[in-house]
Amino acid sequence: MWARVTAAGSGLGLRASRECVLRVTGAGCAGKTPQERRDFSAEAALKKTPLFDFHRNNGGKMVEFAGWSMPVQYKDSHIASHMHTREHCSIFDVSHMLQTKIHGKDRIKFMESLVVADIAELKDNQGTLSLFTNEKGGIIDDLIVTKTNQGYLYVVSNAGCADKDSAHMKARLAEYKAAGFDVDLEFIDEALIALQGPTTAQVLQAGLKGDLSKLTFMTSTLVTVFSVPDCRVTRCGYTGEDGVEISVPHSRVVELAEKLLSNNEVKLAGLGARDSLRLEAGLCLYGNDIDETTTPVEASLVWTIGKRRRRTKDFPGADIIVPQIKAKTARKRVGLLSTGPPVRQHTPILSPDGQVIGEVTSGCPSPCLKKNVAMGYVDAAFAKNGAAVQVEIRKKTVPAIVSKMPFVPTNYYTG
Repeated sequence: MWARVTAAGSGLGLRASRECVLRVTGAGCAGKTPQERRDFSAEAALKKTPLFDFHRNNGGKMVEFAGWSMPVQYKDSHIASHMHTREHCSIFDVSHMLQTKIHGKDRIKFMESLVVADIAELKDNQGTLSLFTNEKGGIIDDLIVTKTNQGYLYVVSNAGCADKDSAHMKARLAEYKAAGFDVDLEFIDEALIALQGPTTAQVLQAGLKGDLSKLTFMTSTLVTVFSVPDCRVTRCGYTGEDGVEISVPHSRVVELAEKLLSNNEVKLAGLGARDSLRLEAGLCLYGNDIDETTTPVEASLVWTIGKRRRRTKDFPGADIIVPQIKAKTARKRVGLLSTGPPVRQHTPILSPDGQVIGEVTSGCPSPCLKKNVAMGYVDAAFAKNGAAVQVEIRKKTVPAIVSKMPFVPTNYYTG
């Protein structure tokens, strides 16, 4: 799980999703039209990661994304970048994501008051995907929580929700401090890069003293990487492939990226490839596939809710969410496969007899499958793998099949 708000990928290029207005950055205002000057001014006001100049120097096409200037692709095509990640490995800049440390002896109790996961049961240096939920059962954001052996929880959440998430945690922190609990928040200002793909371990092991084979999926460690000390390496990602996220000081991230890139296995990848990779892996994008109007049960994310938490029902929205697990819901998130024209967000999903039964939330042509992949919400009666449905594209109906996810098998390293 990383940067969960991206440009939507397509086989013919990139179409902007509602989270990402594609604005290629300019080199200056001289000779520009008034509109171009306004766009340049807006670009100059965007936040920039410590790798901004590095991206530009390496041919990155920069776009506006969640208030940041981020690379959507590099010199290679979107499809070439996607396939390189599936077959070798790629570097993704995810420094715009919110990284937080939660300190204090009551840190687990604090975190469990906000999320659905059983944080207490995690082993040292183990992490889990979880969800911030509201009292109505809706999803405020998805995040990864790691229980470190350094006396703090390490949390990574979405760039597009950074302001909302930090305010949410601060509000609960004030309540906990007023009640006398020992807990503190630290929003950490470090770069974050993801190395993703089947040759990740081969590339990274060359820069580590320890044995990377001992670091399995969703575990984390503090280690020196290619002579850069105090990097937090977590074996996770947002592509369905083996990979890591590396939290690294701003001052050393370019150095680390260049060392990784010096290996012929490694290329740079941007938002476009990230979106099509995560779609093939069946992973949700916050703001498209999940939001404050969807519950974890509707979103087919029941597995994120700890068994103890289901019994204790002591997380926000539990009185709504837990009964849904047995009673079911009126709609369900499903995968869809089709051929023909690409299936995009907001495409209506129809029953075989033409009745509207749902809507697509994400979709793109799959570079691996040579078919269209999508996900969306349908009436529960149609949420069965193999069910025949239709999608309405430009007022024409196209056959589609409800499919299990992931569409492309995942390759997480479990030891």
